[in-house]
Amino acid sequence: MLSPHASPARGAAPMGAGARSHDEKGTVMLSLVESAIERLEEAVEQETAALHTRAGVDLKEFNDRKSQGLLELTRAMRHVEGMAPEPALVTRLTRLRSKLELNSAALKMHLDAVREVSAVMADAMRDAESDGTYSRSIRTGSRTL
Repeated sequence: MLSPHASPARGAAPMGAGARSHDEKGTVMLSLVESAIERLEEAVEQETAALHTRAGVDLKEFNDRKSQGLLELTRAMRHVEGMAPEPALVTRLTRLRSKLELNSAALKMHLDAVREVSAVMADAMRDAESDGTYSRSIRTGSRTL
């Protein structure tokens, strides 16, 4: 029989500690997932806000931060695989999805604008380089034939 001060055998757990350590481990793992979600949300929110305010945006930096956040979230989610879904976690993931959809829409609008500006610039460069010899339209005064 062990004395009250003796430590249990290696690998053995005291009576009742198995359930408690499993619950504690689950809580720690859920906390890791929550932290990963928080960091990812922060990066997404900041990028979306920057795109909406039309501020100078370092897309590479935001992409790096979002990629790192996704990696952290993926790794953390592996630890909670098979556990019963926590309603709070499901709510957080749903909120993250909504923020990602808003971010995607802001990025799409930004990229569409970049495409439009680049098309206008390409057309202007082509017109500036051309002497009109091979153009399809013939301009006469204010009319195009």
